[in-house]
Amino acid sequence: FACDSCSWSNTEIQSAGRIQEQGVRYTLAVTSRQDMNREVVKTDCATARIPELDFEIPAFTQKGVLTTVEGIIDRAVAGLEQDQPVRRATDEEVASKIDEFIGKLKQLKEVHSSFTFIVDDPSGNSFVENPHAPQKDDALLVTHYRRTPQQAAMLGLEGEEADEKPADSAEDLRNEVLQFNTNCPECNAPAHTNMKLVQIPHFKEVIIMATNCDSCGHRTNEVKSGGAIEPQGTRITLRITDPSDMTRDVLKSETCSVEIPELEFELGMGALGGKFTTLEGLLKDIGDLVERNPFTLGDSSTPSRTEKLQEFVGKLREIIEGKAKAHVVMDDPAGNSYLQ
Repeated sequence: FACDSCSWSNTEIQSAGRIQEQGVRYTLAVTSRQDMNREVVKTDCATARIPELDFEIPAFTQKGVLTTVEGIIDRAVAGLEQDQPVRRATDEEVASKIDEFIGKLKQLKEVHSSFTFIVDDPSGNSFVENPHAPQKDDALLVTHYRRTPQQAAMLGLEGEEADEKPADSAEDLRNEVLQFNTNCPECNAPAHTNMKLVQIPHFKEVIIMATNCDSCGHRTNEVKSGGAIEPQGTRITLRITDPSDMTRDVLKSETCSVEIPELEFELGMGALGGKFTTLEGLLKDIGDLVERNPFTLGDSSTPSRTEKLQEFVGKLREIIEGKAKAHVVMDDPAGNSYLQ
């Protein structure tokens, strides 16, 4: 919102989506003025930090906002300057220290030296722009993590029971499908998730969890490793030369990254979670993930960026249809991924 009369503007946001399965942490190395212009979606439950100044904006102290890295700093400066006249009258020493700190924040905007900008959101709904999308951004590290019980309680989620009953040792998980209640990730309606321990031929045991929503028809599956981390990592390179390669079974663990050198594309760890699917299914999931990029939709999108991502999706479809040859590289430091 912007007012032409008094020039007041407001870019406050309220999350309309569900809380994600995992929290997310964006770590950006700011080295140039261009980095200050990166768009940032910061929800009200996200924490923003600049370690070099030992500066932190705690969760729930500001409303959610769509802004830039520079806008986050400007907002912090405005908040600190707001009560400075009162401080100067009551405690001049504290006021002078805050003035000194405000000066350091303003110097950051000139980027005379590099610094680190971190957005940590346990709800998983914050976002920092990658201007090179769909290519990998070396300056931006995205980390997905499991919420702690304290973070879950902060978000109003039901925490796990501390004194859960021990599992029945006589239960044969290999021959039984376990079922528990969840909410659909698309429409949030109650749904059932089935879980089973499966032996992958010539590989190892994994846990497959599949959700089927009767309300909207959405289906999803996720794979968790059933074993320990291997002594050595696994790197699998497949040269796609025939459409039949699309039918190969793929087990992608949460720790596995996927690279397509011909498209200069790399999918980081945890971006799609664990997957047990075919190569075609994995590539389609990658295409859907790129098309759902928040900065390709709505008012924040630009024609050049949208065109660039659509071009990438088109090339990916050509690979899936067998019209283009490419390499798919799966790199799993935990050694829990597999390609048939």
